[in-house]
Amino acid sequence: MKEKNFEDRLKELEEISNRIKSGELSLDETVANFERGMKLAGDLEKEISSIERKVEILVSGSGEEARFSDFQEE
Repeated sequence: MKEKNFEDRLKELEEISNRIKSGELSLDETVANFERGMKLAGDLEKEISSIERKVEILVSGSGEEARFSDFQEE
């Protein structure tokens, strides 16, 4: 299964938040949704931090041509 892109994961997080706020879920469903939401939020935060580091390197003008392909994920 293909991993969802950033925007899709952010949309899923918003949907989870709305479901929890609706108050229509059982306690078990609320906990499961909360756990999924926390995982998504953590993953999104890591991705944003990684992108920020890449942009900082590119903007810093180290005198060498940098490309996004130079920053392959491990």
